[in-house]
Amino acid sequence: MTSATELIAVLPYARRFARALTGSQAEGDALVAQAIPDLSDELSVKLALYARIARLTQDMDIAGSGRKLGRHLLLLTSLEEITLAEAAQVVGLDEEEATERLAEARAAVKAASATEVLIIEDEPVIAMDLRMLVQGCGHRVVGIAATEAEAVRLAAEKGAGLILADINLGRGGNGIQAVRRILETLDIPVIFVTAYPEQLLTAQGVEPAFVMRKPFDPVTLAIFTYQAITAGRVPLH
Repeated sequence: MTSATELIAVLPYARRFARALTGSQAEGDALVAQAIPDLSDELSVKLALYARIARLTQDMDIAGSGRKLGRHLLLLTSLEEITLAEAAQVVGLDEEEATERLAEARAAVKAASATEVLIIEDEPVIAMDLRMLVQGCGHRVVGIAATEAEAVRLAAEKGAGLILADINLGRGGNGIQAVRRILETLDIPVIFVTAYPEQLLTAQGVEPAFVMRKPFDPVTLAIFTYQAITAGRVPLH
């Protein structure tokens, strides 16, 4: 039987997975709440929670449930950093088929449509690294803002299809507050970058749907940008 202590320990990771799948804090957290009462005893608490969330999202679209498995595997192995063998258990595939689905999903990410990205980051070196990674994913950077005020101004002037934001901007303000101000007038998907993602996954108040851990790598960034842009609406095979 699942203990409350075990469940509390894995909730932030389940919320991150569910939010990335749905593209929404509210929908993702609702999925987690729905998954908790019906966990399997055959897997660890963490994997059982992932498995129940995956099953629920497949049930929402029976006709496309098979096509969603690749996206599930992609997020589990890249975002949640579990092994392919564990991810295969979560989605109910053998490891050979899971390997094939994962390869197809990675190919779909590479072929995804590009967008224009606004970067909010106060550290010049990190900002340049992000620019290079974003451009390497096929996107165009419309601006880099080092402060909250500059971020709001650039968003209004340049527009963007995606915002990539650090949380702590030092003396320049707060990345979360900058995004909140931008979203008052624009509807733009946002990826937050932080060394402590668990702190933004408490389900208390308004929180991001997409949280990427520092340090980041090109593959993870490509997956996050794809998920944020499509908000889970375009299925990976």
